[in-house]
Amino acid sequence: MAQHLAGLDGVFLALADPTRRAVIHRLGHGPASVGDLARDATMTLPSFMKHVRMLEENELIRTTKSGRVRTCELNRERLAVVEDWLTEQRRLWEGRTDRLERFVTETERNTR
Repeated sequence: MAQHLAGLDGVFLALADPTRRAVIHRLGHGPASVGDLARDATMTLPSFMKHVRMLEENELIRTTKSGRVRTCELNRERLAVVEDWLTEQRRLWEGRTDRLERFVTETERNTR
């Protein structure tokens, strides 16, 4: 469980940056070269590569190199970790809000 949470922390850390989220969004439409991805960023290529490495280290993207071109591809399975966590949180909070609603309703009935 702790290892799972540590992995989740890394994924959320990677997704915390708007540049990395933009890369994830772009790769949602299909693979792209680092050069194409970097073209939209307002930074130097070495700075952009730090973002690519962070996404790679947290397994959100995979890269392959063919000649001088490095191509990035979204790892959709890794995003399932975030989806699973959010689903669990939603279930937890819906249960809490349902109990709160019952409490408020019962309290209103008892005060009448």
